[in-house]
Amino acid sequence: MSVLRKRLFAVFLAITFLFCLFIGRFFYIQVVWEDELHSLALDQWTREIPVVAERGRIFDRNGELLAGNATAYSVYARANAVSDADRTARFLSAALGVSYDEIYAKLTDRTKSEITIVRGAEKSLVQKIEGANLNGVYYARDNERVYPYGNLACQTIGFTSFDKTGTTGVEGYYEKYLAGKNGEILFETDLVGVDLEDSTVRYIPATAGMDVRLTLDYRIQAIAEDAMARVMESSLAKAAQCIVLDPSNGEILAMVNLPSYDLNEIPRDDLSTLNALTRNSIVCDIYEPGSTFKIITAAADLEEWLRGNGAAFSDRYVFSSARTRTVDGTTIKCWSDHANGKHSNQTLAEALNNSCNPCFVDIALALGTETFYSYLKAFRFGSATGIDFAGESVGMLLPESTVRDCDLARIGFGQTIAVSPLQLACAVAAAVNGGNYYAPRLLSEVADSDGAVVLRTQPILAGKTVSEEASRLLSEMLEGVVRDGSGKKAYIEGYRVAGKTGTAQKYENGQIAQGKYVSSFVGYFPADAPRYLCLVVVDEPQGSYYGSTVAAPCAGEIFNGMIGLKKIQPFI
Repeated sequence: MSVLRKRLFAVFLAITFLFCLFIGRFFYIQVVWEDELHSLALDQWTREIPVVAERGRIFDRNGELLAGNATAYSVYARANAVSDADRTARFLSAALGVSYDEIYAKLTDRTKSEITIVRGAEKSLVQKIEGANLNGVYYARDNERVYPYGNLACQTIGFTSFDKTGTTGVEGYYEKYLAGKNGEILFETDLVGVDLEDSTVRYIPATAGMDVRLTLDYRIQAIAEDAMARVMESSLAKAAQCIVLDPSNGEILAMVNLPSYDLNEIPRDDLSTLNALTRNSIVCDIYEPGSTFKIITAAADLEEWLRGNGAAFSDRYVFSSARTRTVDGTTIKCWSDHANGKHSNQTLAEALNNSCNPCFVDIALALGTETFYSYLKAFRFGSATGIDFAGESVGMLLPESTVRDCDLARIGFGQTIAVSPLQLACAVAAAVNGGNYYAPRLLSEVADSDGAVVLRTQPILAGKTVSEEASRLLSEMLEGVVRDGSGKKAYIEGYRVAGKTGTAQKYENGQIAQGKYVSSFVGYFPADAPRYLCLVVVDEPQGSYYGSTVAAPCAGEIFNGMIGLKKIQPFI
């Protein structure tokens, strides 16, 4: 090939390469980059006023509104379209109560196409602005979140951020349903953002969020909150929690965390206060349960006895009347001095009545680590319950491989283990409802803006814990605790209430905190077919601190309120 031909061929290849490059670039701009360029052009030649989607509402199980919306307005401005920044800033400052300097700085900042002057303005203010005929200033309808019951179930419902996005609680967890899709109104403008005469207006409608119906009953919630507020005030307690659920399906009927706050007046300026008051301690925090945990130990023992495990104790076995047990050199005492025959000749039912620690030490050691831990795992200690709520704690359970006999002994009566109130309530429900562990639920159903149900939840059976026979025997014993034992102050004449008290010492920096206790009671009714279970936890009550004198009466008050509310007739 001659030199000339080679040069012509090289030129041809270069031209072909440039042509392909041009075609590729053209394809990229016309096809790949089309949407982005179209958006940029639209932004340059249009002014957008947002059409804010109405956020879905939150209702309780009865259809009572817990979170809704009120009409408000947002005021916007486009700096390029503002003809007199000084006059406009002065007018808006006087009308809206916003700093002149702040508004003027926004109106003269031409690096941003759209700026927000204020959110949540009342209609009268917007009408005043509209009458002033201010070039470059616009407004759009907004939605202000409103909570009709203020602090009722505040930590459970949660709240939204300034941009109306769900932040905590149900508002945050079910954001995907509650949040709608915003629309907008588009006006044609020139390059600097000034409206064109006879321009075409394009309207893109917003899509409203879906409504959420919860399993909560606002009436039961109110009864529980009132009772917990009274016990907290009378005992000068640091905090108090209560959860009410249906053991037959896992539906949560009430969740109380005190102290509380008003959802309409969120303390956003004080982060430490905000975090403390908005935390759902029932789900997110843990504590050492003490004697209420003996329900789980008794359930495991009864099930193993029914299975023929010779190490387990029967319902007629008589425990040693000795006041102490020594394990790995550690002496464990009963709260009673066992004088004058107290706590002698105790069966399992009587050990529950008397809340005698040594008996439950005997059970835990007899079952052994492997067997006892198999029940702890079946009751989901050390695991999440599966509740539809963010931030759930899994509690603290020693790894099985590290457990010593002295640890196992203490776990048997509710020490050396930490649980969330939710975990304990769900575990007790699974011990007394026939042995069925239902995942706790807050969501009942989701409906669209027309009221059509698009999602309805069903009970979630997460596993079996014990047999129906073991559950029946246990429930009979716990009914005796309320009738004859430490839970007497939760007794209601004519109603088969069962339960167990608990009084646990608190620890600080690994040491027992002198004079600091957690008083609790977990109870349910009717004992033979549980429908309502209530766990009451009172943190650091002053004066009397026993679960029998602080928490049990509070639970009885809540049960009485529910009986009156539901018009439940006596069972016996």
